[in-house]
Amino acid sequence: MLKRNPPPAPPAVTPVERVTSVLGQGINWQGNLRGSGGVRIEGLFEGQIALQGLVVIGETGRVTCDNLRANNVIVAGSVRGNITAEKLEIRSTGRVWGDVVTAAFTTEEGAFLRGQIRMEEKVELELDAAEATRPTTVDSAATSSGDR
Repeated sequence: MLKRNPPPAPPAVTPVERVTSVLGQGINWQGNLRGSGGVRIEGLFEGQIALQGLVVIGETGRVTCDNLRANNVIVAGSVRGNITAEKLEIRSTGRVWGDVVTAAFTTEEGAFLRGQIRMEEKVELELDAAEATRPTTVDSAATSSGDR
C-alpha cells in the first residue's frame, strides 16, 4: 500500500526582505506608514511607521517619529525617534537619536547612536494583525521640497 504524506503545513507569514516602495529624495511626507512590505526612504518623513517588513533609511533620508516599528531596519540616514525591530543595522553614515529595542544589532565604524539599547531574545512589534496582512499604505499628504 502507498503511504500518504501528511498535508504540508501552511507557510508562515514572513516579512518582506526587499524594497517594494520608495519615498524619493526631494519628497517631504507627513503621516502614517503601516502594513507589510519593504520601503526605502530617501526624502523627509514625519509621522508613524509600523511595518511588517523592511525599512531602509537611505543616506539622504530623514525620519522623525515617536516609534519606528518594523521587522528589519537599516539606517544610513538619520532617525529621530525610538526604534523597535527584530534586526537593526546602523551604517557608517547612519545617525539615530532615540532608544532601541531589538533582538539583533549591528553597526559599522562611524555609526552614531544617542540613546539606550535593550536587547531582547524576541521582539514583539505589536503590529495589528489586520495591518500586517494589508499592503503598505500611507495616510496623509506629500509635498515636494520646494513647497516648504
